[in-house]
Amino acid sequence: MSNTPAHHDSFRWLASQEVASLKVTVHSFVHQQTGALHYHLETNQPELVFMVAFRTFPQDSTGVAHILEHTALCGSERYPVRDPFFMMLRRSLNTFMNALTSSDWTAYPFATLNPKDFDNLLDVYLDAAFFSRLDPLDFAQEGHRVEFTEPENPSTPLVYKGVVFNEMKGAMSSPVSRLYQSLTKYLFPSITYHHNSGGEPESIPDLSYADLRAFYQRHYHPSNAILMSFGALELEQLQHKMHQQALSRFEALPERLSVPDEKRYAAPVRVEEAYALEQDDLARHTYHVLGWLLPPSYQVDDLLKAHLLSRVLLDNSSSPLMAALESTDLGTGPAPLCGVEDSNREMSFLCALEGSNPEQAADFEALVIETLQKVVAEGIDQQAVEAQLHQLELSQREITGDGMPFGLQLLIGSLSAAVHHGDPVELLNIDPALLRLREAVQDPRFIPDLIQTWLLDNPHRVRLTLRPDDQLAARQQAMEQARLAKRQASLTPEEQQQIIAQTLALQERQAQQDDLSLLPKVTVDDIPAHLALPEPSAQHQAPLPVDWYTAGTNGLIYQQIFIELPQLSAAEQQLLPLYTQCVTELGCGERDYRQQQAHQSAVSGGVSASVLVRSLLSSEQQVRGYLVLSGKALASKHLALQELLYTTLTQLRFDETSRIRELIAQQASRRVQSITGRGHSLAMTAAGSALSPVGAFAHATRGLAGVQASLALEKRTQDQAELEKLAADLAALHRKLALAPRQFMLVGEAEQQQSALAALNQQWQACPAEAIQALSLPQQREAVKQVWVTNTQVNFCALAFPTVVGEHADAPALTLLGEYLRNGYLHRAIREQGGAYGAGAAQDHAEAVFRFFSYRDPRTEATLADFHAAVAWLLAQQEDPQKLEEAVLGVISSIDKPGSPAGDARQTYQASLFGRTPEQRRAFRQRLLEVRFADLQRVAATYLRPELASCALVTNASTAATLDASYQRYQI
Repeated sequence: MSNTPAHHDSFRWLASQEVASLKVTVHSFVHQQTGALHYHLETNQPELVFMVAFRTFPQDSTGVAHILEHTALCGSERYPVRDPFFMMLRRSLNTFMNALTSSDWTAYPFATLNPKDFDNLLDVYLDAAFFSRLDPLDFAQEGHRVEFTEPENPSTPLVYKGVVFNEMKGAMSSPVSRLYQSLTKYLFPSITYHHNSGGEPESIPDLSYADLRAFYQRHYHPSNAILMSFGALELEQLQHKMHQQALSRFEALPERLSVPDEKRYAAPVRVEEAYALEQDDLARHTYHVLGWLLPPSYQVDDLLKAHLLSRVLLDNSSSPLMAALESTDLGTGPAPLCGVEDSNREMSFLCALEGSNPEQAADFEALVIETLQKVVAEGIDQQAVEAQLHQLELSQREITGDGMPFGLQLLIGSLSAAVHHGDPVELLNIDPALLRLREAVQDPRFIPDLIQTWLLDNPHRVRLTLRPDDQLAARQQAMEQARLAKRQASLTPEEQQQIIAQTLALQERQAQQDDLSLLPKVTVDDIPAHLALPEPSAQHQAPLPVDWYTAGTNGLIYQQIFIELPQLSAAEQQLLPLYTQCVTELGCGERDYRQQQAHQSAVSGGVSASVLVRSLLSSEQQVRGYLVLSGKALASKHLALQELLYTTLTQLRFDETSRIRELIAQQASRRVQSITGRGHSLAMTAAGSALSPVGAFAHATRGLAGVQASLALEKRTQDQAELEKLAADLAALHRKLALAPRQFMLVGEAEQQQSALAALNQQWQACPAEAIQALSLPQQREAVKQVWVTNTQVNFCALAFPTVVGEHADAPALTLLGEYLRNGYLHRAIREQGGAYGAGAAQDHAEAVFRFFSYRDPRTEATLADFHAAVAWLLAQQEDPQKLEEAVLGVISSIDKPGSPAGDARQTYQASLFGRTPEQRRAFRQRLLEVRFADLQRVAATYLRPELASCALVTNASTAATLDASYQRYQI
């Protein structure tokens, strides 16, 4: 493409390239005065995305880049208010706002559907990035500080506080996070990745405010910046704003920041470290990992080679290295760190085992090396290579966006190339590289030779063993206390007063009322009048019940089968999480599980099974449930997808008992590992576990009670007779579900509709369903008070109150109430003052429950008191139209947030199954706009009464010991 796009004269155009598979054209520019790079992805998609990113290369583990990311958003030159980021969350219709710290970059992205909102957020983000105030008190709040236990009493002990300090205590409570950080420390002995960019809790207090400012001055400069945008934007106008509001005030720096090549080892390194695990039995809780350093990540040919190699070796149970890890008796199965890590300048290939013992490290290494040597000697099935090439093609074509906006995913996915002075367009337009790779793999020695070169002959290899230590947490706590005591003992009276003065000054700053008129905003008048929801373009009841949604899926077809849940016993309900995993992990018909997974990879983009249980609109006590079987494929492979889904449901095998045991162990391990990452969600589920049938079901199947059940099942099925009985129970459950009534939904492009529906009808007419007694669950409406004890350095707190379903007149006010309380009270009291990473409140219409929560929180009962205090605060407030409008904007933006084309259709269809039709959802959205402040006070007084509260805490043993005897106690 040779035509120069219209652009601002402060930028020099470098190139433009169409990426047909993504339906975008990438325009590349450089700012002439500073050298700042700008990449714009032109597209007709409605979501507008912007990101400013900086190369950030920390040289220690104090978390300087991470703490700077937090602090930079706490006020800037044009917006000298205390918290413009969180304030703009409330004054915006954004579909995404955040800031992200990676190992070698820091990014500030946002997305919105509203052009006015885009301009507002652009103003704030540019100023925050390039002209941050970096107030020392914000550094103390977001990073770290010391305070006296009684803030004005210097004779009481010192404690560490700080949002990032507590966030990283929570993050590093995960053994998998510890495993990764420990491995990269040895894989990268001399460059930035040697350090924890998020910050090690023991190192964070070493960071000074002067260090923070120096890092900002060096790294947050346009010469070190990458500006990226996506959408149907007026390019010249956007560049004019970037130039006028930020870039024009800088000159180019002579220094070009870059990460050097890592020094390579001459021989493999073998090390052992420990992680904290407070339990009596430490056997089979060790992790082993092998890691190799590979070529750079920003060279697209090597990147695709690495991902193909990873897929061939580790994608599924038919892959040779995954098969070895799953079947060995050296451990319970593969650990999460398996595959290619491409987020650093140089890639790494990782292979990990969990559920082992320290003395088995050498045997683990021998197993991996021997497996690789066998592949090199015997070669690899070319069909397996073709299947994984198919997966790469499918992932390139798929338009995602159900979590993070699609445009932002593209920007972040290409950012690493720009960070390391490469070409990000190459990472977006991978089709030419895919063609080169497809040609290269015609040589049957391609994969074996790659294994030989990159792995077997590569001496830069690290074997790390991470063993459990039941005394480590106590030693770490003792070291922290000793450090604080030493500091306190050395304080002069003047230094004591300085600490007290800082504490009081921070409290005053946190309580101050900023002039919000300094910040731009959108209003309720900017809210679109209509909620756009997909409608089916074809609906049939005969010969099969099927809905077809036409959407721009870029050549993919998505299919879901909804199988109505029959009445199930409590024991059968408890089996559902394992059953849904077995559906896609066991053999079918004449294919064993490895052959079946190889077939899945060859014909589809994946098959999954899940359970969907929700209440009906009329009452939280009335429920409906479905087993959902989902698949996706390129349109050219849709017939094969139909056959795959059909055989999965009709010919699933439960005779592979050793495989079932592997799946039980893997599921139990994953569920325990997930606690510190989603502890707030688990605490909320526990708090509502007796307030509704759906809540009880969720707690028992996917909540903390479900985690307990998985661990008990793993222990019980070590006995072969118990395992055989379980397999029989799973088979009986499957027979019951496979005969239940089912309905279908498909998403694809218009030209695919006729053939796809014909294929579906032809495949499934021969599989009749039977009438069933539909699922019902026991009624629930009781309070609980629980504490769940696990391995965590921080806490997760939740309160739950019984409320009403979505059709009730009070439901809109309760929905807005959660946003109002978070904005007005919870954020300040629990995050800023209490030091938790996050806090909030929300109404759940499916369970008719209102919940408060905190995330990675240093406190427990003080936070619970803050939840109640938030209600008292609201009831004492005078009407504030601005605060109400902010709550409305926050809720409406979450409702209007777009997903992927297929995701929007799936979500709309699923909601309709429970009576939440597009018409009902639009009506509810309109009712939100009619809520008044008096309604918020009324529903708070009615439903959020202390005597109605249910409570759940997720914490550690030492904190649990401080709680009174009124809590029911559970151990994981």
